[in-house]
Amino acid sequence: MKRPNNPLRSKERAGKGDLLFLAAVILLAAYGVVCVYSASCYNAEVQYGDALYFFKKQLIGFLLGLAAMVGISFVSYEKFRRAGLSALLVSLVLLGLVFIPGVGRSNYGATRWIGVGPVTIQPSELAKYAFVLFTAGYFAKNPARMRRFSGILPVLGAGLSICVLIMLEPNMSVTMCVGALMIGMIFLGGASWKSLAAICIPVLFAVPALILAEPYRLQRLSAFMDPWASPREEGYQLIQSLYALGNGKLFGVGLFHSRQKYRFLPFSESDFILSVIGEETGFFGVLLLFLVIGFVVWRGFRIANRCENFYGYMLVCGIMLAFAVQSALNALVVSGCIPPTGLPLPLISAGNTSLIVTMAGMGIVYGVSRHNGQAKIHRIYK
Repeated sequence: MKRPNNPLRSKERAGKGDLLFLAAVILLAAYGVVCVYSASCYNAEVQYGDALYFFKKQLIGFLLGLAAMVGISFVSYEKFRRAGLSALLVSLVLLGLVFIPGVGRSNYGATRWIGVGPVTIQPSELAKYAFVLFTAGYFAKNPARMRRFSGILPVLGAGLSICVLIMLEPNMSVTMCVGALMIGMIFLGGASWKSLAAICIPVLFAVPALILAEPYRLQRLSAFMDPWASPREEGYQLIQSLYALGNGKLFGVGLFHSRQKYRFLPFSESDFILSVIGEETGFFGVLLLFLVIGFVVWRGFRIANRCENFYGYMLVCGIMLAFAVQSALNALVVSGCIPPTGLPLPLISAGNTSLIVTMAGMGIVYGVSRHNGQAKIHRIYK
């Protein structure tokens, strides 16, 4: 192996990890704090008498997420290898606690949160990353088991258990994310095409069945097909989202100058914050945002590709898949490409559980890049 020209500088640079990845994640999260203020200031003033209500919560989440991201990056990712099963079991317990009266918190007909005093936690956000930890550790123990369908069954069991509990909340959007994450990790782990077909074909039949099982999902599907058929009911949110995006045109109406946030667009600070961003910054503003998101995803998979072992590769791929899938689904919902469903834009939408957990996950990815660089230098000079 070729010896670096300056060993000390090379070692220092390797120990710092992928600083561009780190900077892009922090930039997205900080931009999210600004966007949450812009999208929520009027609603917060009307509902809570404080225009900074959501902004302050998001800022606290950003600072806690930043601390978690930096702190966890100093932990060797190998130490997470044994935590997979424990994390999965804890996440399943938390998902089950949602249904206990007095513990679970309901909102808009869904019970998705655990309340501890004034603090609420959304277990489904934790479950996604717990599944990643479990799957990465399980496959890393014996990669050859991926070639057999029987070897994939524990991962299928874990993923389906999470999906069932989330579906019962009900929350089909996060269920779709976990399902896509499960299939993606099995594919990246090296499963055969026969195994993938045996998984994907039943899923294709299950999705229509789940839609038909609940009347409100049929209503949302109908609103997606023709939102103007029920402009004041199921089609209202999508219509207002399209109005916001259309009003933004190419360059937007200007930051903090959205009109749809004045209680026209429901969930303007959370699930549909991208609509407000599109109205205020226009097509090019949204394009720039997703270029940064794409950059984070690319750098993340680049870190995975350069990882020293199969466990680190699967761990990083799982975290980046969860981020990429959720970002794509949110954009498709907001733009009317798929039926509307509640799903935040990671690192941007209001919601401290999502923000803190996502930043902590990104801290694991950045930590892999740091420890990979150090490992390479140690091998060179060993």
